[in-house]
Amino acid sequence: MLRIDAAFDSGNIETVSIDDPNDIQLRLVKDHLSDFYQWFHFRLSGANGRGVTMRILNASGSSYPKGWENYRVCASYDRETWFRVPTSYDGTELTIRHVPEADYVWYAYFQPYSMERHQDLIAAAQGSPRCTAEVIGETHDLQTIDLLTIGSPSEQKKKLWVFARQHPGEPMAEWYMEGFIERLLDPADGTSRALLEKAVVYAVPNMNPDGSKRGHLRTNALGVNLNREWAEPSVEKSPEVLCVLEAMVARGIDLSFDVHGDEAIPYNFIAGSYGVPGISEAHVTMLDRFQATYAAMNPDFQTAHGYPKPAPGKGNLTTSTGHIANRLGALSMTLEMPFKDADNQPDPVHGWDGERSKSLGRSLVDVLLATVDDLPAPMERN
Repeated sequence: MLRIDAAFDSGNIETVSIDDPNDIQLRLVKDHLSDFYQWFHFRLSGANGRGVTMRILNASGSSYPKGWENYRVCASYDRETWFRVPTSYDGTELTIRHVPEADYVWYAYFQPYSMERHQDLIAAAQGSPRCTAEVIGETHDLQTIDLLTIGSPSEQKKKLWVFARQHPGEPMAEWYMEGFIERLLDPADGTSRALLEKAVVYAVPNMNPDGSKRGHLRTNALGVNLNREWAEPSVEKSPEVLCVLEAMVARGIDLSFDVHGDEAIPYNFIAGSYGVPGISEAHVTMLDRFQATYAAMNPDFQTAHGYPKPAPGKGNLTTSTGHIANRLGALSMTLEMPFKDADNQPDPVHGWDGERSKSLGRSLVDVLLATVDDLPAPMERN
């Protein structure tokens, strides 16, 4: 018997009809207390060896319908290896066609990163003598905001903040953090050792554990988009942002690097704080140099495609990148990775996936070492 279920970590789908394997009808579910929706993650059973056609009926009304263009759904039999399956979008519905080769098959918008894996990441990190782990805040659902301090803090060292998954339905961001953190903690890696002689890294692998576990696209348990809360975070609505921002103020910050995914653009790129009022020439120069360095270090990153730069003084000061640059004066930027594939370096089997996200995260260590000595001092703010 055919069955679809999603009652697990990050699971999300509504089954409309499953009577006909050639016309399984599904609907995407909105984030709790929000109109955002696009993330899905579900398991199909009972279809081993026979073709199924699944239609997501409300795809065109999702938060980013352009994300469905040239997109292919992720699938897995063991929840470790994920591959892409034939998918089409007609402007209204998203249609998935697949012949499962096992009794159970999992489908997702992107290769998931579970809260259980997050716990494993924190546990492994704290085992390194280079790292200390601590809880700096608590969410509405009583989950923790975990901060890893990598390296020995001192007044002389640069203070680098790298954080991810403000938007929970962007799991590539935590895959990226896993690669970055693993390399920083590798005792055999000379680049990591050299960087930690010059800097301390403050890493927050998951800023939105509630949304991650609930299977949200963009919001926390209260339906709040955390990356629009930085100007006025609150205990009531956005404790996740409040605790991280308070930690930045208390410990100091020279660089802010916020990791995300973009639904529509099939490239890896950086959006910097170019439009922040009064941004210095030194910061603009380093934003440009940082991106060029990344492209040289890893061909999966590129600088030709991305968001248009905001006009001077027109940057969004409610986001992490805009607010941290404007209030704290730090060099600030946001990394975006694709849900589809990196069109400059395509992989027809896997598309962009967790392993490639990890590899891009490992490359950040190279970029930081190449630029850390020349990071501009925080801009003076009133």
